Amino acid sequence: MACRPASHDPCRSARPLQRPVVLASKRSLDTEDAVSFEGFGELNWLAVVVGAIAYFALGALWYSPVLFGTRWQKSIGWDPAQRPPEIKPTTYVIPLVANLVMAVAVGLIAAATGSDSIGEGVVLGLILGIGLSLMHTMIDATFDPNKPEPWTWFAINGAYHALGLLIIAVIVSAWR
Repeated sequence: MACRPASHDPCRSARPLQRPVVLASKRSLDTEDAVSFEGFGELNWLAVVVGAIAYFALGALWYSPVLFGTRWQKSIGWDPAQRPPEIKPTTYVIPLVANLVMAVAVGLIAAATGSDSIGEGVVLGLILGIGLSLMHTMIDATFDPNKPEPWTWFAINGAYHALGLLIIAVIVSAWR
């Protein structure tokens, strides 16, 4: 039996949607290169660098004794009575480089989706921060038997990365 276009037709619900549902994208669906390496040319590199530095600065505050540093140390089993590990320059350089790479990636996604306002940056940041980073951190917390308080570690690290990606997304989206 062929489906009829009438609204009372029981086959109507079996048809595919007339238009696809798109989250946070202003780009035409006909655009073949919506996600490509050509997006590097669309990046505001100053916004990318500022976003990476903001994420890094958030980490400095987040993991300080002022906020969650002491609680985070306890969650990983770091005994404050023991001598702390030696802090090398790479201890700070590696996270800064990682933040820069994440800022580039978020900038490329913002360019590909056409995110160009604070509101769209918030949506993009929430999708990436919660949907990817927070869930990845949750999986790590679930399967890491070496942390004495894995769920405290998850809450501190997961919230830091979700908020850091949100900050980057807002900066690179609004500052285009």
